[in-house]
Amino acid sequence: MAKCTNCGQKWTAREIWKLGWSKEGKRCSNCGEKQYLSEETQGLLTLGYISLALLIIVPFKIKLSKKPYLKL
Repeated sequence: MAKCTNCGQKWTAREIWKLGWSKEGKRCSNCGEKQYLSEETQGLLTLGYISLALLIIVPFKIKLSKKPYLKL
């Protein structure tokens, strides 16, 4: 399961699912640090419909980042 990069708080599958649809990131419910999907995870999500399955079925594979992934 994904953990906050600041405090190590485990995120719920629901929080990860919401983060997957957010372009502005989401604040950790424990420490308030803004978190984003990691570059590695963003790469997986570019596969289209598989992204929805990844966010629902395998949330433990999602990694978080302190900064947004800016695709150039």
